[in-house]
Amino acid sequence: MGLAAWAAGVLFFFPVLWMFVSGFKQESQASTDPPTFVFTPTLDQYRAILDRDFAPYFLNSLSASVFSTVFVIILATPAAYALSLMKVPRWRDSLFFFISTRMMPAVAIILPLYIIAKNVGLLDNITMLSLIYTVMNLPIAVWMIRSFLIEIPSEVLEAARLDGARLGTEIRRIILPMIAPGLAATALICFIFAWNEFFFAVSLTATKAATVPVFLVGFITSEGLFWARLSAASTMAALPVILAGWIAQKWLVRGLSLGAVK
Repeated sequence: MGLAAWAAGVLFFFPVLWMFVSGFKQESQASTDPPTFVFTPTLDQYRAILDRDFAPYFLNSLSASVFSTVFVIILATPAAYALSLMKVPRWRDSLFFFISTRMMPAVAIILPLYIIAKNVGLLDNITMLSLIYTVMNLPIAVWMIRSFLIEIPSEVLEAARLDGARLGTEIRRIILPMIAPGLAATALICFIFAWNEFFFAVSLTATKAATVPVFLVGFITSEGLFWARLSAASTMAALPVILAGWIAQKWLVRGLSLGAVK
């Protein structure tokens, strides 16, 4: 069983490893058939990416992802609290409404969003992307945080209320510390979804607010795929998510082991 798990892990990780290795090849070596395994590593592809002004795309993605994640956590936490620990009427209908908004195809709403963004002067603007990513990730965050909140023992909250703790104190000193791992897991997942989002970014941005996924498309041309350069760019694009996951791994594992998200 252990060998099978290792084999499956290597199988799924191999494309990522191959992408990383291909980023150090020359373009002629990255597209050979059979593949080139022995080569002299070079940083030419990374230099070419930096020369193409990768930094603005990176900063745009980082800004939209971070801001939207912060907004999602701020908005989803009280909503999840109300739907889990408060006696809200028709809470099942509310939960279904939240998740049903994720079922709508993005292409069905892109035209109204484009018109709204143009009319309010937010076309090709990071603020518009941040708001869209917030709305996009909010239903998932509400469901996830609610699953963590319902795991809090009711006795703990009753004891706090008997000691005279008000709602603000109860949330700040008892609830938030107990679900902090779950909040970290939710924030990381929302960050990944926002970072990887392509459709809204390519439809609502041009030059000022274009993100990393839009930058990567530039290596797919009518002349073919620039495999080595695309691999190097993809490696750079994946680094923030990998680093965020590595930093938050302790909270991520604890958070995903809570509630219904297992």
